[in-house]
Amino acid sequence: MPLGEPNAPDLRGGSARRAEFEALYEQHSREVWALAYARWLDSDLAMDITQEAFLRLWKQWEAGGEDIQNPRAWLLRVARNLAEDYAKSAFRRNGTQPQELLNGVRSAQPQPSDELERQEQFAQLRAVLDELAPADREILTLRYALEYDANTIAERLNVAVTAVHMRLSRARQRLAERLTTLGGFTPGEPAGETKNT
Repeated sequence: MPLGEPNAPDLRGGSARRAEFEALYEQHSREVWALAYARWLDSDLAMDITQEAFLRLWKQWEAGGEDIQNPRAWLLRVARNLAEDYAKSAFRRNGTQPQELLNGVRSAQPQPSDELERQEQFAQLRAVLDELAPADREILTLRYALEYDANTIAERLNVAVTAVHMRLSRARQRLAERLTTLGGFTPGEPAGETKNT
């Protein structure tokens, strides 16, 4: 829920607390969104999950509940839980993932045949990404969707830069192997893929 909606938390009181909250949002909202996006590959749903996680943080502060020592970790945990809760509710509603997540991504290409081919490739990529371990999806999202460099990823994940390079290499290898097995792509085919991360 956007902060400007009627049921949003009242951030007018306590300018210091509001400033702290806004700083946390600026600092962590992109990462929270990326985590949700990595799970669902749906930017609107990822934004909903991000907003809900921050809303819960604000309500926690207002209620004076548990003392949150590490807001980033708390937000990421809440976002993971919300993404999983959505998976459970989608399964209960539909017996599967929501229909809109099973469709291909709309292409900006004007030619219908190009659009169809692109949709098929994105659908296949989404399916393969969904089969990867959450850690692989997370690191690939940080690198390619958010375009973070290895140093930034290392800082975000609290790991060494060499560990980021190794995890990226392994995640890319698992993704490429899976795509090659399905016959949709050949190694090196995805546009913009480079070894120097």
